[in-house]
Amino acid sequence: MKKAMSGFDLRAIARELNDLAGAYVKKAYMPHYEQVVLRLNPKGADQSDLVLVRGERIYTSQRDRPMPMTPPPFAMVLRKHLRNARLTAVNQVGFDRVLSFHFDTKGGERTLYVEVFRDGNIILADEHGIIVQPLTHASYAGRTLKKGVEYVAPPAALDPYSLDLEAVTSLLQESDRDLVSTLGGKANLGGTHANAVCELAQHEPNMEPTEADPEAIYNALKSLLEDLDSADNGHLIVQLEEEDGDKWRSAYEALPLVEQHQWLEKRTKEATPILLPAHKGKPIVSFSSLRLAVDAWKGSHDAHALQRREEERFEQAGPGRGQSTDADRLGRRKAQQEKALSGFGVKIEKQQRLGHLIQEHWSHVESLLNQTKEAVEANGWDAVKKASKSIPWITSLNPSKREINVILPDENNEPKGSQVLLELDATVYQNAQRYFDSARKQKNKTSGAVEALEETERQLKRAKKKEEKQKASGKLNRLKRSKRMWFEQHRWGIVSGGHLLVGGKDAKGNDSVVKKHLSGTDMYLHADLHGAPSCSLRAAQGFALEERRPTHLPADIPAYRLVDKLGDERINEEKLNQAAMLALSWSRAWNSGGSHGTVYSVKPAQVSKTAQTGEYVGKGAFIVRGQRTWYKDLNVEIGIGIVAINGVPLMMTAAPDEIRTMCSRYAILRPGLTKKERIANQIYKITGLSTDDLLGVLPGACEVVEEHGIFSHPDPVKEEE
Repeated sequence: MKKAMSGFDLRAIARELNDLAGAYVKKAYMPHYEQVVLRLNPKGADQSDLVLVRGERIYTSQRDRPMPMTPPPFAMVLRKHLRNARLTAVNQVGFDRVLSFHFDTKGGERTLYVEVFRDGNIILADEHGIIVQPLTHASYAGRTLKKGVEYVAPPAALDPYSLDLEAVTSLLQESDRDLVSTLGGKANLGGTHANAVCELAQHEPNMEPTEADPEAIYNALKSLLEDLDSADNGHLIVQLEEEDGDKWRSAYEALPLVEQHQWLEKRTKEATPILLPAHKGKPIVSFSSLRLAVDAWKGSHDAHALQRREEERFEQAGPGRGQSTDADRLGRRKAQQEKALSGFGVKIEKQQRLGHLIQEHWSHVESLLNQTKEAVEANGWDAVKKASKSIPWITSLNPSKREINVILPDENNEPKGSQVLLELDATVYQNAQRYFDSARKQKNKTSGAVEALEETERQLKRAKKKEEKQKASGKLNRLKRSKRMWFEQHRWGIVSGGHLLVGGKDAKGNDSVVKKHLSGTDMYLHADLHGAPSCSLRAAQGFALEERRPTHLPADIPAYRLVDKLGDERINEEKLNQAAMLALSWSRAWNSGGSHGTVYSVKPAQVSKTAQTGEYVGKGAFIVRGQRTWYKDLNVEIGIGIVAINGVPLMMTAAPDEIRTMCSRYAILRPGLTKKERIANQIYKITGLSTDDLLGVLPGACEVVEEHGIFSHPDPVKEEE
C-alpha cells in the first residue's frame, strides 16, 4: 500500500475489522471532505474510531481528533441512520477495492459501501440496496451513484482465489502480454504482487507467458494467497536517512510513542499485510495488525484533518465562506476586474476588425445580400434554407430576424475568412456600422470599468495598509464561527497538565456540569459561599499542544487542541489548588470586596441531587456528603491569556502562575472598580477578540495587576526573540 490500499490490503483489513463485529456506532463525523469517521464502542474494549479516507485507506485508531462543531450534511445522514447501530460484518466485494460494512439498526439493515479507487466514495444503502445517500454523486458507464437508485458495484474483476491450475494455464496460453503484465492485469494481482509471484516461481517477469511453467506460477500464487489469509501482522517498509545510522532500530525503539509515529510518518514508503520477496533486506517495522501499522504511519496526518480544513478555508477563502479579510476580498475583485478589462479589449478589437472586413469586401457582401433577398422573395425561406446548405459562403439563416451568417473571403478569395452576421434589410454600410457601434459601446463600458478598477486598487492599498497596521499592533484575525465549543457555554479554565476546569454560569449550568461533565476520577469543587458555581476538574479531558501548529496563527499565540485523553490523568495537590483559585474567582467572592476565600473539593460520588426525607434540593443545588478537602486563604485573583483552541483564538483563564507559563500575551486581574464591559472593550481594541467571548471570561469589575500584550501592544523585541 503506497497511496491507496490494494485488493490484498483490503482483504486483510476486512478480516481484521470483523473482530469488531458487535460494536455499536456512537456517532459519525466528517472532519474533512476526504474523511469520514465512525466512533465505535466494541464490547469489552476501548472506544475506537473507524477512519475512512476516500480513495486511499481504511483502518481504526484511538487517537484524539478534533471534530467540527457543525457536522456536514453527509455526517448528519450517517448519524440519523447509524446511531446506536450494531456492526454485524465487514466484507470485501469480490476481490475489488470495495468494502461493505453491514449494520443492524432499528430501521432495518443498512450497508455502508466504501470504494477505495479513483477519487473514492462512501455510499449508504438501505436493506433493499437502494442508495440512501452517497458522499459524492457520480455516473460511470453502467452505473450511477445517486440518492434513490439501486447501488451497483463496479464491474467485477477476476478474483485470484477462483483460479485453479487449469485456469492459470489457460490464462498464460491466451495472453498477448509478458508474464508480469498478464498476472498483474488479467489475474488482477497488480504490479507489486505480480512481481512477487514471478520471483516465488523463479520466472523472469518479462518472459513470454506461453514459456512459463503453469504449475510453478499456480503454486506461487497459491502460496501468496495462503500467506495473506493467515497473516496476523502489519509491516511498514521504511527508507532510512543518513542521520538514522546503522543502529536505527535501537534508536527508534528508544523514542517515546509519539516520536516513533513522527519518525515513521516521515520515512515510511509502504504498508503491507505480508512480506514479499522484494522486501527482503529492507528496514521493516512490524505491528500486531495492519490496522495498527497504518495508524502509526498515517494516523497523525488524518487526526489533523479538521485543522487542515480550517487552514484551507482560511488560505483559500471564497465569497461567503466567512474567512476572508478585506484585502482578500478586494484582491479577488481586482483580479476579476482586470480579467474583464482584458476581455473588453479583445472584444473591441474583434468588433472593429469585423466592421472593416465588411467594408473591404463590399461587393461580395452586397452580392450575398441581394441574391439572398431575391431568393427569399421568389421562393420563401424554407427553400432558401434548403438551398443554402450547398452554398459554402452561408453558414446559417434566421428567418424570424431576417439575418444570415456568412463567411468572408480570405486572401485567396476562398470561403475561409471571418464569419459575420448580416441583416438582410440593411445595407452593407449599415451592417458594418453595427459592428463599429458595438465596439464604441464596449469602449464606453471599458472607461467605466477602468475607473472601477482604479477605485478597487485604492481601496486595496488602504486595506493592505490597515491589515499591516493591525498585524503590527497584535490584533488577531477572528474566524467567524456558527457554533461555539461545548465548554464555552460554561466558565472554563486550564490547570497544570492541561486539565479542563468547567463551572456553571447559573443554576441550569450547575446541573449540566454535574450531570454531564463530572464522573470517574474527576474532582468537584465549590467555593464556600452561597450560590457559587459547581465546578468539575476533568481528569482525562483537557488541552494538549498541537503537534502541527496552524499556519494562520501569530507566533506568540500557543496552539492547543481539545482532547478526551490527556495521558496523565492524575490530579495532584498543585492542580487542585489552581482549580480552587479559579472556582473562588468565579463566585461572588469577586464582587464582594474580599481578597481571600475558601473552597472545598470532593469526589464525584459524594455529590448527589437526592435530599433527605422532608428536604428539597433546588435547581442548580446539590447535596455533598462525606469528608471534604479544604483550601483556605486563597487569593481572589485570576489570569487571562490568549491561546488558540482547535485553531480558534480565544481568551482563557488560569491561575496567575500557570498563565505566565503558558501564554506570551496575558494579564493578571484582581477585583477592582473598572466595569468588565469597559475591560472587554479595551481588550477588543488591542487584540481583535470578540467582546461577547471576552465578557464570558471576565468574572466582574477588575483591576489589572500585571499585563503583557492584552491591554497594550505586544513587545516587538520579545516577538523577534
